[in-house]
Amino acid sequence: MDLPEPHRRLLEEMLPRIREDPRIVGVAVAGSLANGHPDEHSDVDLVLAVDDDRYEAVLPERLGMIASWTSLVAGFTGEHVGEPRVIISIVGPPLLHVDVKFVRCADVGSRVDRLVVLWERDDRVSAALAARPPAPPRLDLQWIEDRFWVWVHYGATKLARGELYETIGFLAFLRETVLGPLICHLSGAPLQGVRKLERVDPDRATRLRATLCDDDRADAARALLACVDLYRAWRDETELSIVRNREAERLAVGFLRESA
Repeated sequence: MDLPEPHRRLLEEMLPRIREDPRIVGVAVAGSLANGHPDEHSDVDLVLAVDDDRYEAVLPERLGMIASWTSLVAGFTGEHVGEPRVIISIVGPPLLHVDVKFVRCADVGSRVDRLVVLWERDDRVSAALAARPPAPPRLDLQWIEDRFWVWVHYGATKLARGELYETIGFLAFLRETVLGPLICHLSGAPLQGVRKLERVDPDRATRLRATLCDDDRADAARALLACVDLYRAWRDETELSIVRNREAERLAVGFLRESA
């Protein structure tokens, strides 16, 4: 792989040390390193396949293991992103963001993205990946439609109370959960929230500027209404048939306009 120099040096440092642990069956990279488009700011996403019978013993040792492989600055488990198997860390200097996911060898084939094997003790990791292609997440447009107008009403209540920072945070939630994924869906790109939207679809990404606001009630109301307008426009561009709750849409938007 063509890697930035800090990333290459990190892997050269870590891999020989990881191989010394007999409980580790193989090491793979995911994310931008695996997809061939890393830059100097890219995370290092490692997946470590652990012998199934030794997996439970490894879990409480993960931070110590990483510290023995490289210069660990700080790290913690990833429950907040729904992935407790991951240690999220920074290492260095130079500082690099490194995510290390520890998985049972039997589970290494269950993945949403491409993995590239860097090393394996036998062919179990490669065989598991070959037997099961990645299953990237798909956007459930009905799931969004069923929730969107409830969310709009919720944001409008924050606005009506004058809770501007709550409203500003809620706008970020709508971009991350609804508008960004819709842009990815319409552009045929992997779903990744608002990451790299500037490159995925510059034209639609530019339209998200309308959803930004100052800490001003009128400006926050304008931004919330812009979210509604963009959702309606991009929802209507999709090819799937969506069952719409038109009454919820009418009432929620009406309440938002009254709260502006």
